[in-house]
Amino acid sequence: MLGVPRSYDDPGGPPVDLAVIRVPASGQRIGALFVNPGGPGASAVDTVAGMAAALVGSPINEHFDFVGFDPRGVGYSTPELRCRTDAEFDAWRREPMVDFSPAGVARIESLYQRFAQQCANRMGTDFLSAMGTREAAHDMETIRRVLGDEQINYLGFSYGTEIGTAYVSRYGQHVRAMVLDGAIDPSIDPVTKSINQMGAFQRAFTDYAADCAQAAGCPLGQDPSQWVDRYHQLINPLVARPAQTSDPRGLSYADAITGTFNALYTKHLWKYLTSGLLGLAHGTGPDDLLLLADEYQGRDGSGHYRNVQDTFHAVRCVDAPAPTDPAVWAAADQRIREVAPFAAYGEFTGYAPRDICAFWPVPATSVPHEAPPAPPGSVVVVSTTHDPATPYEAGVGLARQLQAPLISFEGTQHTVVFNGFECIDSAIVDYLVDGVVPGNLQCAA
Repeated sequence: MLGVPRSYDDPGGPPVDLAVIRVPASGQRIGALFVNPGGPGASAVDTVAGMAAALVGSPINEHFDFVGFDPRGVGYSTPELRCRTDAEFDAWRREPMVDFSPAGVARIESLYQRFAQQCANRMGTDFLSAMGTREAAHDMETIRRVLGDEQINYLGFSYGTEIGTAYVSRYGQHVRAMVLDGAIDPSIDPVTKSINQMGAFQRAFTDYAADCAQAAGCPLGQDPSQWVDRYHQLINPLVARPAQTSDPRGLSYADAITGTFNALYTKHLWKYLTSGLLGLAHGTGPDDLLLLADEYQGRDGSGHYRNVQDTFHAVRCVDAPAPTDPAVWAAADQRIREVAPFAAYGEFTGYAPRDICAFWPVPATSVPHEAPPAPPGSVVVVSTTHDPATPYEAGVGLARQLQAPLISFEGTQHTVVFNGFECIDSAIVDYLVDGVVPGNLQCAA
């Protein structure tokens, strides 16, 4: 554990303890390679342990110490941010949240308000105010100083690209080489970001459905014009009653949606989405959809949740202010229905709930902004054309702002570095180990 100030504006104030892991290089050391898997809410300690084992014998293991720290509130760091009990989270997942009538919207917003207040009551507003990405960047600089390295190397995935961008923007002189995979554009406001992300998930859903339709038994059928309608026909009955599964909880409407989104992150999970939808179609039990939802929500076999979802909201709500005008969210709902019809839940009414962050008990500590240019050669951005969670266009925008090369991967996948794609991995190894800065590469599976 490494103690750091809860607030860098008050260095002598209460500390937080960060869990840090370091796996030494197996050969001639170039330096430290910090890794963050994203989230926000995912444990870098667990990720580094797994990555170091997976890359045994590689030039990365040979030349770099793997370093990971769980950001404040996350994983093994203390205090752990936790806003809900396991029972409260289970109850949350039983809420369909599809009634967008004025009364229905009021109910959904009351749930959001209660969640936000629980976070304040259980964690304190001072701690919530210190959960932002800017603090994570300061924490990484503190760890660099403790290590004694003049410069660090960094590999950030998804939300980890936000930490990397914040760090290189503030401490660029201390960056030797930084890879940002699954990039997030810091200049985009939360509403636009949500709309763009839903459009990217629609692309991934269409890719999944096209792949599924190659088999005669696809639960969505073979007609592309019917895929979205067929999907809704399968999940809409769950609003009234969960489907029976081998787990006594059953599959709720919210869980069906969550399980779908989880599967769309990577082709490796598509078969489980198909299995779950077939279970709904034939009444044989959509167990795989429930397992997908549990994995996404961080629920283990004993019914205990990791705090990844609570942390996700705590970070994003202080990283950018959310509009409080209901009309903004009603317009966003209409736009999402246009760009992502598979995610058009419930009937369009002209009303929509405001985001959880509109009720957050502390103000945002940052605002959307363009990242300044990074030192030449210090950053490489990687973005996938049909990445569902971090749209390709965000990578284009971030690369432009940082004046960094962009490696484009043709595929449907959320993050690709060290996932077995030779074109990507060889370029990244050459960059990290030998300092060979790639051009604007085009790669495919």
